[in-house]
Amino acid sequence: MAKRRQRRGKPLPTEPVTVKIESLSHEGRGVGRIDGKTVFVDGALPDETVQMKYTFQRSKFDEGQCLSVENPHTDRVTPPCQHFGVCGGCSMQHLSTDAQITHKQSILKEQFSHFANTQPDEWLPPLQADLVSYRRKARLGVRYVAKKQKTLIGFREKYSNFLADIDYCEILVKEVADLLAPMSQLIDGLDTRLHIPQIEVACGDKSVCLIVRHLHPLTTKDLTAWVEFAQQHELIVYLQPKGPKTVHRIWPLDDEDGRLSYRLEHFGLEMLVEPLDFTQVNASINQKMIPMALDLLEINSDDNLLDLFCGLGNFTLPMATKAKHVVGVEGVQEMVDRGTHNANHNNLDNVEFYQADLAGDLSKVPWLDRTYNKVLIDPARSGAIEVIANIVKLNPEKIVYVSCNPSTLARDTGELVRAGYRLTKAGVMDMFPHTTHVESIALFEK
Repeated sequence: MAKRRQRRGKPLPTEPVTVKIESLSHEGRGVGRIDGKTVFVDGALPDETVQMKYTFQRSKFDEGQCLSVENPHTDRVTPPCQHFGVCGGCSMQHLSTDAQITHKQSILKEQFSHFANTQPDEWLPPLQADLVSYRRKARLGVRYVAKKQKTLIGFREKYSNFLADIDYCEILVKEVADLLAPMSQLIDGLDTRLHIPQIEVACGDKSVCLIVRHLHPLTTKDLTAWVEFAQQHELIVYLQPKGPKTVHRIWPLDDEDGRLSYRLEHFGLEMLVEPLDFTQVNASINQKMIPMALDLLEINSDDNLLDLFCGLGNFTLPMATKAKHVVGVEGVQEMVDRGTHNANHNNLDNVEFYQADLAGDLSKVPWLDRTYNKVLIDPARSGAIEVIANIVKLNPEKIVYVSCNPSTLARDTGELVRAGYRLTKAGVMDMFPHTTHVESIALFEK
């Protein structure tokens, strides 16, 4: 959480205060009242009485940090990460994973009521898989701190813009978490250690890739050090001197050895990806999410399907193994090319990919003139409101909506319900355990 600047005026109280926590906010903070004024307390849970210190004050609400708990909630647990409370990531580690998923489901339920005035006919069982060591993609901050004579790599501190001093992350996949300390030592010795602000990480099933952002050209010594580090740890390493188009690989030199991929064993598919491609960060959930989505659609060999916001074909190609024909549409041409390449790589000839701005004018796109009896959409956080009308015109019998934002899913649900669809099933998926992020899936039927 970035540090908030307190408005000028009365300074924050310094003495701890006692507050009774009444509920849990969407952001996972305890909600209480002090002298009638709402206060959000980080690290507090419902029904607890806590000692807190103020971290921010506004006219309508205050914010605080839990210092101690008098009567711990039954769902309070010991956080799995030793850096919890210092590192700004994974803010719900103090709550049991079962209670986390229940809280996320309550958020989805509340949003359906608020935005769509409806609830699903059936709640799907929450989808859970790996709870730690799950994150395959991350953007890690890097900063050499002269006073510590040490390079910090990781995420920002809670309430601060400074990087947290961590040497291991329980959420990153182990292959990456194990690299934090060695990478720190490597950068300590570089000539350009002051000019490396971030490292992006992307993992496949068998490979780990690093993209090193550097603001000054690397010296020959530094370039050699990164290559040797890649060789020692069997990594794929890219450099990025400027924008995304400047990303280039320095090791390994052979294209085949430097390829990221993941398998969808349930469908016998291998997905080839590039390090900057969007892929699901939690591979174990992805392996369960795709079969769930396809089961909800009840795909058979007579179906013609449309997959909107399809990316590189994470859902498209599995659907193509079961359907008569599938069309995938994505806004980024590079992803369209990747999807086509993956279709060819997996010998699928009943699938096509198109590029289109799905928030723009679709009146002249050729793929909308076809007939589709089922549709899947997996939009970004902003949702799919601009394309809902076009989906409705297609008159599909089933629509599966995969969402990373319950409020936009609920908003779009209202549009679909008004257009004659019924929300028959919905549920949450724990794509990001220990965080407040809510991933969900919903089925709509005529």
